Amino acid sequence: MPAASFRIWRGKDGSGVFRSYTTEIAPGMVVLDAVLRIQAEEATDLAIRWNCKAGKCGSCSAEINGMPRLMCMTRLDSLPLEAPVTVEPMKSFPHIKDLVADVSWNYRVKKTIRPFKPRIPDADGTWHMAQADVDRVQEFRKCIECYLCQDVCHVLREHKLHEQFAGPRFLVYTAALEMHPLDGERRTDDLRQQHGIGYCNITKCCTNVCPEGIRITDNAIIPLKERVVDDHFDPLTKLFRILKK
Repeated sequence: MPAASFRIWRGKDGSGVFRSYTTEIAPGMVVLDAVLRIQAEEATDLAIRWNCKAGKCGSCSAEINGMPRLMCMTRLDSLPLEAPVTVEPMKSFPHIKDLVADVSWNYRVKKTIRPFKPRIPDADGTWHMAQADVDRVQEFRKCIECYLCQDVCHVLREHKLHEQFAGPRFLVYTAALEMHPLDGERRTDDLRQQHGIGYCNITKCCTNVCPEGIRITDNAIIPLKERVVDDHFDPLTKLFRILKK
């Protein structure tokens, strides 16, 4: 069997070094297969988070050759194996050990988002929905919360504005609620102030790394930005609110 070389980040609590390993590989193997073989044969104390090995749990997120990716969905034959494959933890979150990052901040952010609130029923006491409105939010439900979009986002990764910006994952989550045809809550105040949607400059880097192919920027963030503008900066909307009072 051929062999491949890897440089894997080893250390804990934010400090560490790359260590080199070589392991045998076979056709069809993914990065996670190789890392688990290294763990079994050479580095039994290597810390790694994984679960389903099918690209649906989001547990094995890491940075492979500098790109946020799922280890279980990154085939070795898609990488240039003439050079060592680098594997390191996500950089937007606190480091725990080796390839494991502390993503608990994301769970705290999720709790701050206003939950689903049914709108007032229609005149006949029921709710009516257009199929197009139902279809619109289905894309957002594909998210597996791998947090790769959070990891690649420059607002979090480089500027460390975790306290001011919810990140693309939770803008998608908010979009799934805001655009739900039965939801009656309005979250534009929260988006503008608490969740910092204005920090996003729509570079689409989050869309590029999404393993589920969600069009995060085009279908979630931009429409939310438009709602914020309509509610807070459109002069006609302001006038309507004044007259309504």
